Amino acid sequence: VQLVESGGGSVQSGGSLRLSCAASGSPLSRYSRGWFRQAPGKEREGVAAINSSGSTSVADSVKGRFTISQDNAKNTLYLQMNSLKPEDTAMYYCAAVVGAKWWSLLAPSAYDYWGQGTQVTVSS
Repeated sequence: VQLVESGGGSVQSGGSLRLSCAASGSPLSRYSRGWFRQAPGKEREGVAAINSSGSTSVADSVKGRFTISQDNAKNTLYLQMNSLKPEDTAMYYCAAVVGAKWWSLLAPSAYDYWGQGTQVTVSS
């Protein structure tokens, strides 16, 4: 599967963005798939993910502000980000893997397929 992210940009604190991850080559629904981010000087971390059964996992740092969803007809994964904070500034990536266990859904090391990333910058 090939993944291409879009929708990043610069917003002020409290603003919103919606990221998209368009998949090609295979239906996303066959995979566990999710969003990850990496800020300068920090390790990549999981933000939100869905497994092939439809169960979701969301990082505590974004719970209540970010929502992961998918449009199967468009084979596209989304991340709706509301109430953005400066600490959300990072490169955001989507990723996919076949058969990730639920406890590893937010672990970057569990994923095989990655997009190129889209930059999100939140100013105070």
